Amino acid sequence: MSDVIDYASRLTDAHSRKFETFSYLPRMTAEQIRRQVEYIVSKGWNPAIEHSEPEEASGAYWYMWKLPMFGETNVDQILNEAQLCHNQNPNNHVRLVGYDNFKQSQGASMVIYRAPGFE
Repeated sequence: MSDVIDYASRLTDAHSRKFETFSYLPRMTAEQIRRQVEYIVSKGWNPAIEHSEPEEASGAYWYMWKLPMFGETNVDQILNEAQLCHNQNPNNHVRLVGYDNFKQSQGASMVIYRAPGFE
């Protein structure tokens, strides 16, 4: 069996918390975020932007940034909304969600902007 790495993620240390699979990886570049949005659009999922204070981000409730963008296929418009959310909430984590209408669940969810000091 291979060695398993312990990621020191603790509820008592907000700076150590991880959110979804991508949070264990280095911060995504603008091009990588764009590709994720393109993937969500290509699957026909409805994109949505959410944000939360770092100390509350491990909970199930995140603030919705406007309504989900039902039927939106313009990648630039989706990225602009994510940037607006980040600009208006610079101390919050911002995540991108892709809602799958068929399965009635999230098809994708990832933090695309991390709050300062939480890299």
